[in-house]
Parts: sequence; C-alpha cells; structure tokens
Amino acid sequence: MMNVLIVDDHPAVGAGTKSMLEQEGDMKVDVTHENQKVEPLLKEKDYDMVLLDLYMPGINGIELAKKIRKSYPDLKLLIYTGFDLNTHFNMLVEADINGFVSKTATSEQLVTAIRCACRDEVVIPIHLFKQLRRSEASVSTPSNAEEGNGFSLNEKEQSILQEVASGYTNREIAQTLHMSQRSVEYTLTGIFNKLNVRSRTEALFKAQELGLVSKS
Repeated sequence: MMNVLIVDDHPAVGAGTKSMLEQEGDMKVDVTHENQKVEPLLKEKDYDMVLLDLYMPGINGIELAKKIRKSYPDLKLLIYTGFDLNTHFNMLVEADINGFVSKTATSEQLVTAIRCACRDEVVIPIHLFKQLRRSEASVSTPSNAEEGNGFSLNEKEQSILQEVASGYTNREIAQTLHMSQRSVEYTLTGIFNKLNVRSRTEALFKAQELGLVSKS
C-alpha cells in the first residue's frame, strides 16, 4: 500500500484528489489544508509521497519541500499546481523535488506522475520537454563574432526576460520567481547592459530576435 499525503489549502481540491487516487486500490491518501501540520503528520505516519500545492498561505510549496527535505531526504515530493507550468518550469526544475504535475491533469496522468516519481523517474508534457535548455544561452552577433566576443544570459536572466515577454510587471515577476523586486530590477539592468539596450521593450525585441526567449 502506498501512503500519500496531499497538502492543499483548497478543501475541494484535496478531497477530489484523494477520491481520485484511492480509486487505484493500492493508495491510501490523507489530506491537510494547513502547511504547519505537515511535519507532525510526517512524524506520525510513514508516507511514500507528498503532493504539495505550489502556492499556499504562509509558505509556498517549494519552500515547504526544502524544509521537509532536510528531515526526510528520501521522501518523494511532487509539486501539484493549478498555475501555468510554462511560467514556473525553470524554477520547478531547479527545486529539490521529484517532479510536478498540473491540477488540470487527468487521473491517469496524476497516477502516472506519482508512480514514476516513486521509481525516480519524471514525466513531463512534450511542450515542456522542448523547453529544457542549457543554463547558459550564448549568442555571438555577426559583428563581434569575428572578434571572438559574445554575450550570454544565465538561467535567471532568461527566466526574467520570459516573464517580461508574458507582460508581467517587475513586482509580479518578483512574486512569481520568488525574488525581491530590487533583485529583478538589478538583473534587468544587467540584461540591458549585455544587450546594449535601454528599455524592457528593446531588450525583449532583441532577445526574441536572437532566440534567447520565445515569442508570446
């Protein structure tokens, strides 16, 4: 029997997911709507899998996963989110979790994600698989290629530019990527310098032209 704990502050989501999973017959599911109750529950029972909502009051799912990981390094952790996975993909890949699944997934997709995570495998949609990339995206322009010079955008810079492409403000980007607004602004300034531009619009246009971010 596989013991699963669902952590979600929406009671209807927790109840629905519990009902869906227990139809499998070999899954026993508990639900908590309060993240402060997670650690006491983990001490009371041996769980094989924990599904964590990405955004909850007090602490988000990724931070809670990091906290859990310190005491339970072998516990399987899945982020279960209703937010657009495209927007959060890079952040989720870098987190110390075993996978992630959308709340819009079918019961078959959810069960598959859980069973694969227990085998140390990860299942992701093909459109997200295509989004996988190196942590550094380097581009040499024709004018400076002959001189052997170029510039590169690191993962954080690419993530911020992609949020800009989605039309988010600096404050919204900071909330989405779990950064301070000052850090977002500082990083954008660095991007402007690298791309030799003076505004978000110019930076976005040039980055799209060079293929550093996808066009919306």
